Amino acid sequence: MGARVGGRNLAISWIVGILCAGVVGSLLWFAFPAGPAVIEMVGDSLRQLSP
Repeated sequence: MGARVGGRNLAISWIVGILCAGVVGSLLWFAFPAGPAVIEMVGDSLRQLSP
């Protein structure tokens, strides 16, 4: 449990927390298709570094 701060409404903080979690989740959902391309790019660059 977090510390209570004066002047903060618990219900509003829960709503804002859920909205923030939704925004982060949607950003991850949109970034998910780029995952294989990023992994391939990192693998190619690491293969070029080693002789």
